[in-house]
Amino acid sequence: MTPMKNKMRLAVLLGGRSAEHEVSLQSARNIVRTLDPDRYETLLIGIDKQGVWRLAEAGRLLDNPENPARIRLRLDGPQVALTPWPDPHPLRELDGDRRWALDAVFPVLHGPFGEDGTIQGLLDLAGLPCVGAGVLGSAAAMDKDVAKRLLLEARVPVARGEVLHAHEPRRGWEELTGRLGQPLFVKPANLGSSVGVWKVAEPERLSEALEDAFCYDTKILVEEFVQGREIECSVLGNERPEASLPGEIVPSHEFYSYEAKYLDPAGAQAKIPADLPPELIEKVRQKAVAAFQALCCSGLARVDFFVTAEGRVLVNEVNTLPGFTDISMYPKLWEASGLPQPRLLDRLVELALERAGQRRSLKTDFPL
Repeated sequence: MTPMKNKMRLAVLLGGRSAEHEVSLQSARNIVRTLDPDRYETLLIGIDKQGVWRLAEAGRLLDNPENPARIRLRLDGPQVALTPWPDPHPLRELDGDRRWALDAVFPVLHGPFGEDGTIQGLLDLAGLPCVGAGVLGSAAAMDKDVAKRLLLEARVPVARGEVLHAHEPRRGWEELTGRLGQPLFVKPANLGSSVGVWKVAEPERLSEALEDAFCYDTKILVEEFVQGREIECSVLGNERPEASLPGEIVPSHEFYSYEAKYLDPAGAQAKIPADLPPELIEKVRQKAVAAFQALCCSGLARVDFFVTAEGRVLVNEVNTLPGFTDISMYPKLWEASGLPQPRLLDRLVELALERAGQRRSLKTDFPL
């Protein structure tokens, strides 16, 4: 099968083997209904929590789509898989004869096996343009420990932290707070959406927090508490990235937890644009681009900051496949900056095609 005339065939991947599976479903739902049907023929590929790929129809994609706590991926579509380059029809039905050519892939996948370079490597092997960062940028930004080290090397300030490994003896309250102060923040190194994140103010809660975080990763970060405003900035581009106006998150919960982000409609207030003086807005935007480039990102990323009362700007983390739900900051910040979401999605696909074209132009042989 070949793409429909004058339309681009875009495969949208959603779900995935991650604790952020349900967030991906919400993001993908919003993206699919925003994509221009006159411009794209969209193929929806749902990935369940065991990693099985299934083709889905738009009207039969999700159960409970309006309820973030109960949203589920339907698993009744035919199983599909990708084949390596140079197959001109790399998407195939496993138990049938159907084959599809693809112009580009939008992996709307958050967390491991989607945002960490694994799916990006698979798409590279299939020769398919991929929206977002490549293998290196995805992996570097996903691992908060590696990201912090690269940011510090690039002289981009970050909060102080300690890295703990599952195979090492556990460190105690006195040792950690002696280095970082209190309260402490505990988080898995390779996860997002505040899954497995704890704010620990009492010694007796530390062990529970560590054990929970180690359920999601074999490496975790324990970080200092930064008294500051939570500022977010969206970045878009490849070699010459641009930053949006920044916005501010004001959580009504103790911190910007998973519940505050996705389950509680009143969990946080978004102030777009952020009420900051012009010089601080420019500083945030500059540091967002610097962080994007330090981590070898491309396409898109949302850079999250702490801005203190003294005007210090610290990078908290960089998300290479940020949320695209109807309340997510990444598209809302670009909309406030003059780029509406339909055009933003077009630009992301254009950037994916641009990067793939550059890679294909490189030599693969060497004259001896």
